Order: sequence, then C-alpha cells, then structure tokens
Amino acid sequence: MATRAVAARCRPRLAELGITFTQYLVLRVLWERGSATVSELGGVLGLDSGTLSPLLKRLESAGLVERRRGRQDGRRVDVTTTPSGDALRAPAQALEATLREGSGSAGSPQAELLSVLRRLTAVTGR
Repeated sequence: MATRAVAARCRPRLAELGITFTQYLVLRVLWERGSATVSELGGVLGLDSGTLSPLLKRLESAGLVERRRGRQDGRRVDVTTTPSGDALRAPAQALEATLREGSGSAGSPQAELLSVLRRLTAVTGR
C-alpha cells in the first residue's frame, strides 16, 4: 500500500526525468553502492530475475546503466550507472527532499521515511 502511494506521488516528477518508480529504485541502489550484481539488486528490491532483467535492459537502452558479465564467472552480471544515470541523482534527491518536506516529518531518515509512508497511505485511503 505504502509503496503504491509513494510511487503515485513520485510518478509525475519521475516521468519528467524519463524513468519509472521501479527504475528509480534500481538507480538509487546503484547510487548508494556504486555497483551491484543483478542478484544483489533482486535481493535488495525484492524483484525476481523475470522482472529485473527487462527493467535493466530498458535502463541500459536508455543509456542510464551498463551491464557487464563477470570475467571469472560469466553467470555474474555487474550493473553500474553511466554518467547519464549519475546525472539523474541530483534531481532524484530533490524529489526525495520534496517528499520529506510534504510529510512534515522530522528526525532520523528512517523515522522520516516511515512518517512519509504513513501520511501518503492515509491520503490515498489505503
């Protein structure tokens, strides 16, 4: 419920950036970690490979991420952002700040996020 509410609230701003909410989540993990394997992304985001693979393919086609097979293990696929993907970080952080400000929350980042999610869920009636 809360994820849908946050996604709905973010959708117009993310559309301006040319990405979906799920693509934003992938990019956010990569911005925080620098790189990740496909399996790590799936674990963090709770997405299976059937969902994640086409998502990464679209991000790669848009020039926002790069996928590379591991040199020692060809089954391993490492994902990193490109300079174009990195360029979306600042506008995305501005979106996060807008969400926090709109929630009226204060305190730790975790408490703020929880407060935002509760308020958004209440607004959407879910």
